[in-house]
Amino acid sequence: MMLWRLVITLLAGLLFGSGLALSGMLDPARVLGFLDLASGHWDPSLLLVLGGALLVAMPAVQLQRRLARSLLDNQFHLPPISPVDRRLVLGAALFGLGWGLAGLCPGPALAALGLGIAKIYGFVAALVAGMMLHDRGLAGRETAAPKA
Repeated sequence: MMLWRLVITLLAGLLFGSGLALSGMLDPARVLGFLDLASGHWDPSLLLVLGGALLVAMPAVQLQRRLARSLLDNQFHLPPISPVDRRLVLGAALFGLGWGLAGLCPGPALAALGLGIAKIYGFVAALVAGMMLHDRGLAGRETAAPKA
């Protein structure tokens, strides 16, 4: 059963990456064109892609809720519900700042590695460095510090 889940995961990732490539969302300039409302050259294509994703996801989520079980496992593995705290707000702000400055977020950046664009290689290198910094530095302090 484990191999089956890995194959499904790989196929889902390939479908996601293909959708990003076909829609042009691997191009940081297109994403920045959507985020730039002030220039007079706003590009609504990202909004159309997001709308299309919602049209596909909403019926799938409703079906999943009706079935009340996972098709690939005995249960759903959802993250625990936690309150909005300083770490979440700062992380979201940092993510948004990076997305607005680079026109990239992690999923499309990984999918775009094959395009040979130096900016994308730099973004992914910074992404990996940030994850390593978090795992080696910040994660240790979180467990040592008392919870408020």
